[in-house]
Amino acid sequence: MIQSMTGFGRGMYRDEEMNITIEIKAVNNRYAEIQVRSPRRYAFAEEHLRSAVKARLLRGKIEVSLRVDLFGTTDKSVEVNGAVAEEYYRAYRELADKLNLPEHQISLSMIASQEGVMTAVTKGEDEEAFLAKMDKALHEALDDIEAMRTAEGARLAADLLHRADVIEGIKDKIKERAPQLEKIYMEKLRARITELLGSPENISEDRLLLEAAVFADKANITEELVRLESHIAQLRAFLEGKEDTVGKKMDFLIQEMNRETNTIGSKSNDTEITSWMLDLKAEIEKIREQVQNIA
Repeated sequence: MIQSMTGFGRGMYRDEEMNITIEIKAVNNRYAEIQVRSPRRYAFAEEHLRSAVKARLLRGKIEVSLRVDLFGTTDKSVEVNGAVAEEYYRAYRELADKLNLPEHQISLSMIASQEGVMTAVTKGEDEEAFLAKMDKALHEALDDIEAMRTAEGARLAADLLHRADVIEGIKDKIKERAPQLEKIYMEKLRARITELLGSPENISEDRLLLEAAVFADKANITEELVRLESHIAQLRAFLEGKEDTVGKKMDFLIQEMNRETNTIGSKSNDTEITSWMLDLKAEIEKIREQVQNIA
């Protein structure tokens, strides 16, 4: 089943310590381009996120957002440097002696407020434990976006299969008319010569047949029709198959269909077929635009 490249997914994990939310957004892109945004504290999780997403979503411009809300906890702890505190206390006592001040005026707040005595530091993170929790939210988000991409892919497949039917119908009309081109050309040539010479008796039938044969050889589009038929069958196989990542293959296939269509139009030299070619090219262009959204 084909998948669209566009989609959105959200996953959450919650316990008594934290709430983890992961959101994944994806839009069209020729290759896999993954951007991860996370709080600085959890930067260590970014490569893990990127690898997990890349394993599941093979094409698209993908944005992954990690948000963590902590409950009643802090990521800071306070460390006391006793040696520095003692040095400040010694210095204050020495200063108090010199100034004949009472020692009891040296307070704890005076010492604690000095640089280097008390320092707030970031607590170490248990990375393995956090990644285990985060994975639960991540897998939920990936399942969510894949479900959305699959549903959109089913709608795309239905539309493209309809357009494949339209293209095949046009191809069948061309295939039916192609054998008549030699006869049509010969009648036009006969009418033109009669108009110029004024009498059909002056027309060389052998020369007329030769000219018609030369035209028929140049205008032969059998091979192009066979290849176009094969491309239509391959397109259906992609759309009805179980392979998930066919976008690039389909893009190449549409280029080949367009090439065969151009050749048929240039070789046939027939107004009826040319008109059908315009319709055919319009349908192929619509398919090409849709294919750009397939993973």
